[in-house]
Amino acid sequence: MPKTLHYAWNDVAPYGDAKADRRLIPGAGGDLKRVAVKAGTHAARHAHDFEQFVLISEGQGWLVCESGEIALRPGVVIHFEANAWHEAWFATDTMLYEVNFKS
Repeated sequence: MPKTLHYAWNDVAPYGDAKADRRLIPGAGGDLKRVAVKAGTHAARHAHDFEQFVLISEGQGWLVCESGEIALRPGVVIHFEANAWHEAWFATDTMLYEVNFKS
């Protein structure tokens, strides 16, 4: 019988480094991740072998990708197809949520 699970972000174990607090909730087809990024952080150019959606809920910065520069601010949603390169700078403390699909 299928299960319904319940989570509270503060109960999910953090991982990461001094630049970002990451908390991951895994699922069978993908995962949901909350990332609290510190102001001044630069996420160097990279790509993932999976599809990803990113929602900015707090903070500001900018993202550079193959389609140009995108301002990061609350309410912005970005969809990355698998292997789409991107790079980001965070001007303020920023909270974002990722939905990552398993490849």
